[in-house]
Amino acid sequence: MTIVMARKVAAVSAPTWNAAWSDALAELELGVEEIEAALRAGHSPAATTWQPPTNLGQLPAPLRDRAQALVNRQLHAARALAEAAEHSRRHLQVLDQVRATPEAAPVYLDTAG
Repeated sequence: MTIVMARKVAAVSAPTWNAAWSDALAELELGVEEIEAALRAGHSPAATTWQPPTNLGQLPAPLRDRAQALVNRQLHAARALAEAAEHSRRHLQVLDQVRATPEAAPVYLDTAG
């Protein structure tokens, strides 16, 4: 009787387990989509902190490809953010140099008229 009950519990919890992982991946995908959209628009994405759900356990095998694709998108977005930050730093350095250049003083004085 215990084995039959254990099988019923396992059958019930498997869809819940997959759904919990699917929800967690969907939340992460939304975050990556927001970053990608901000980068396409030339804006700095808002800083957010993701809190992983507790008690998820191992990633279900059917979701492995989706999770790997998400990791790849996150890595691509992270590289794009780093490049955008470096571009902004270089732009600010150029602006600082322009601001630091003293105004030109006249070199010749026209005394003839």
